[in-house]
Amino acid sequence: MTPADQAVLEAAVGWLQAGRGVHLVMVLRTWGSSPRPVGSLWALAEDGASIGSVSGGCLETELARRLGAAGLLPRPEILEYGVTADEARRFGLPCGGRVELLAERLDDPEPLAAILTALAERQRIARRVELASGAVRLTPATRDSTAVQQDAETVTRVFGPVWRLLLIGDGAIARLVAEMARALDIEVILCDPRIEDPAGWTLPGVRLETRMPDDAVRVHATDPRSAVMSLAHDLRLDDLALLEALNAETGYVGALGSRASNAQRRERLVSLGVSEERLARLRGPIGLAIGGRTPAEIAVSAIAELVAVRNGSPLAQRSPIASVGSNA
Repeated sequence: MTPADQAVLEAAVGWLQAGRGVHLVMVLRTWGSSPRPVGSLWALAEDGASIGSVSGGCLETELARRLGAAGLLPRPEILEYGVTADEARRFGLPCGGRVELLAERLDDPEPLAAILTALAERQRIARRVELASGAVRLTPATRDSTAVQQDAETVTRVFGPVWRLLLIGDGAIARLVAEMARALDIEVILCDPRIEDPAGWTLPGVRLETRMPDDAVRVHATDPRSAVMSLAHDLRLDDLALLEALNAETGYVGALGSRASNAQRRERLVSLGVSEERLARLRGPIGLAIGGRTPAEIAVSAIAELVAVRNGSPLAQRSPIASVGSNA
């Protein structure tokens, strides 16, 4: 889930707790070009306030008119847009684009509040809606659950925590990676105990941690939707973070440095008790092999590799040990 969709849930909970009726709309399926991916959320309060997006601005005005005129829906409805070329032009959908939406009435804030609690605890949770009645059921979700599932009677949306990136070490590359990650809806935490004036440190949208890196990993980056990038240029700090992350379920673990320095790093980690199986998860040198040399190019390659892992791209399947990363 993205921070934007989490903000939709938070706003809907607030509106419901204030006694305001709410419609929740979700992208159910798409065909052709689509501005927003399946699972994207938009919420509309009965007084016209709205948040989120299911079309990048193409359909929201029409949805507000349609749902506002209908009043609160008695049961969930599936809405289609872009079925004809004329309709696609009318609503500004991309050429050939078609979208199917699930619109439902909400009157109880507790199910959404429970989802937010699960996300805060970095758990995955499934919200199943019965189409005939609108009844909602929450259940734990497995790691490989599909984001949106549909059958003749129900629609299920799986919610998982946003991807979180823990950067080890402040510096030019770390700051560039942080900016790119934030633009990609990734939560960013930067850990560097060497910073002498934490109160004077600033990087918009990025949280600073000054505890030791292994402690920071234990607190922030031990689940499959978390990532650790070791960029400190300090063997002690880098190895502490990597040792902890490789022995946890951290979804992405990468280390800056040349192939020679990464070979030495692997020997140290083995001597510290990291198994060969766990060590194979280390992506070092970090990043996709784009031939980068400058801090900006290295940052691009590093964040591209993380996005490939997040999206399940074939580019992420290369062997980390055999990597010829962009900062080799």
